[in-house]
Amino acid sequence: MACKLEIRSGGHDYEGLSSVSPLPFAVLDLIDLRNITVDLANKSAWVQAGASLGEVYYRIAEKSSTLAFPAGVGLTVGVGGHFSGGGEGMMMRKYGIAADNIIDAKIINAEGKILDRESMGEDLFWAIRGGGGNTFGVVAWQINLVDVPTVVTVFNVTRTLEQNATNLVHRWQYLVDKFPEDLALRIFVRRVNSSQDGNTTIQAAFTSLFLGRVDRLLPIVQQHFPELEGSSGKNMFQEPIPKNALEKIWKRLYKMDAKMAELQFTILGGKMNEISEFSIPFPHRAGNLFQIHFALLWHEESIKEINWHMKWIRELYDFMAPYVAKHPRTAYVNYRDLDLGTNNIHGNSTYQEACIWGFKYFKVNKFNRLIQVKATVDPHNFFRNEQSIPYLDHYAG
Repeated sequence: MACKLEIRSGGHDYEGLSSVSPLPFAVLDLIDLRNITVDLANKSAWVQAGASLGEVYYRIAEKSSTLAFPAGVGLTVGVGGHFSGGGEGMMMRKYGIAADNIIDAKIINAEGKILDRESMGEDLFWAIRGGGGNTFGVVAWQINLVDVPTVVTVFNVTRTLEQNATNLVHRWQYLVDKFPEDLALRIFVRRVNSSQDGNTTIQAAFTSLFLGRVDRLLPIVQQHFPELEGSSGKNMFQEPIPKNALEKIWKRLYKMDAKMAELQFTILGGKMNEISEFSIPFPHRAGNLFQIHFALLWHEESIKEINWHMKWIRELYDFMAPYVAKHPRTAYVNYRDLDLGTNNIHGNSTYQEACIWGFKYFKVNKFNRLIQVKATVDPHNFFRNEQSIPYLDHYAG
């Protein structure tokens, strides 16, 4: 009986595809492949696929206070999956995502050969920077380090419904393309107990990273967002959400099933608008204002509880349909969602099956190019999971 190979870097796959499978499988755990070598002279670093983002940031900071790398905020997230899916982070408005800053790689392909950028060719090098994990091979990455000031500014401002939170979230949507690229301002919306009367309310937490000192930040906030000073998900948005729709979303957070729900509003724009949509497989560039990540946690293990919580988040997903990017409705591959569609688990997927989810993550042209690369470099579909780029016979050759 054939045994599937599941590759695990940090184990953060939302659907657990790096750790479980309905078929017989073995896990290739990269936990011991975590070497990080920083080269200050060339402003670069080599990072093995088992390292975590926190380790990368720590090793860079050991060497320099003015260099950094633009990737995610989850310190225990493994770079293998994060970089493979693109790698969004708080500095992407200034420098793009992690995959935009990968300058070389080493890959062990399905034949066991070790290839670098030159020997793998530009098509495969393009594909591994955003085409999703467990599709093309196991890699180490050479990353380009970026310049940062010695002092940066962070803040976290919370507002409840009673403190005008709905108006502030609504206003934020109209400002995201006006902020300078040095500023990232995210929003986390969740249910909390009011500090005023103890009753349940909705809280919006505005969390920011500014690449500069506070004396530069304050005039920006005063100019663009003076109201703020005084007062897992997965969709891209090209137009602001109306205020009455936001109020309907808040009502859903009051439901019993949603006591551990959170909506994360992430600002796009800046450098993201300048990088070509076709430079790497990650497609969410100019024209996208922000994205919302729907996250819902629960501790109960009964089928009844699971079904209740899944029903809540699926209903929210359906409710958001009129407000998100369309044709196709898009999603970010690192926020994996098997509800979007899956390959045939036995490995013989059709194009019709794969494009259901593939177009949402990569859009049409880039998904078709990824399939062509897969047919060339892994014709036996050795690296695969329910949402890896499939091998299709008619794309070979």
